[in-house]
Amino acid sequence: MFATLALCWGFSFLAIAVGLESLEPVLFAAFRYDTAAILLLAYALISRATWRPTSRANLSAVLAGGLFLVAANGMLFIGQQTVPSGVAAIMQSLIPILTSLWAFGLLPEERVSAVGAVGILLGFVGVGLIIRPDPGNLLGSSVVGRLMILIQVSGVALGGVLIQRANPTLDKSALSGWSMLIGGVILHAMSTAIGEPFSLPTTLEAAAAVAYLGVIATALAFIIYFTLLEVRGALEASLVTYLVPIVATITGVVVLHETLTALTVLGFLVVFAGFIVLKREAIAELVGEIRGAVA
Repeated sequence: MFATLALCWGFSFLAIAVGLESLEPVLFAAFRYDTAAILLLAYALISRATWRPTSRANLSAVLAGGLFLVAANGMLFIGQQTVPSGVAAIMQSLIPILTSLWAFGLLPEERVSAVGAVGILLGFVGVGLIIRPDPGNLLGSSVVGRLMILIQVSGVALGGVLIQRANPTLDKSALSGWSMLIGGVILHAMSTAIGEPFSLPTTLEAAAAVAYLGVIATALAFIIYFTLLEVRGALEASLVTYLVPIVATITGVVVLHETLTALTVLGFLVVFAGFIVLKREAIAELVGEIRGAVA
């Protein structure tokens, strides 16, 4: 399941790159979550799960998910117009670090030690190596695209913390489905506000990209992710963030003939080092559990 999730999310960056050749970015993102919302809410209804967000906690979680986990992903689609899919995927590896930073301010039970602060700092150093802002060209398309993706990553991390803070009782598929429905509506409104012309996918490639993202990379992937979260815990589930860029980079190089600079790869390694420093105790416990299981 872990490998399947990495493949689902890794190939999504290729699908976004293909779809952006003929679809408007924010509208494209809206189509993705429209599709996933229908499938996830139907799944919740058929499985007879608790699917109506009637309590305050559930409503808060759905709104946080729709605004930050979903609508913020529109920035990823905008950013990938100028940023290679491999680089966009690598920037997602900052999510666990930013999640810890948001949690420090919003969840009273979360604390960051001095060593953990070093891990967070390493994460920002790594993303600085990836973005590499040029003081003489701060408004260059590549830099702006990377900043858009950084906003998306920050939003996704904040959304996860706000959902945890709300402590919802809603079934995970229903929570995801309602969040994607709300996020999809917001993305449609954003698309209209910025003047994107509305048009359905007119090419086979664009239709396939929307179908893959909505069905495989979102609806199916979220079910797998929440299953891993329940069975193996948050740490192991978050490790997929560091396998996805490898899949995305390989597909980007092979299919789209993209290239990565040495500084981008170094930035990814620095972000990963920051994650290890920040989560060192949990990783040590995980290693101990694995050794015990093997023994």
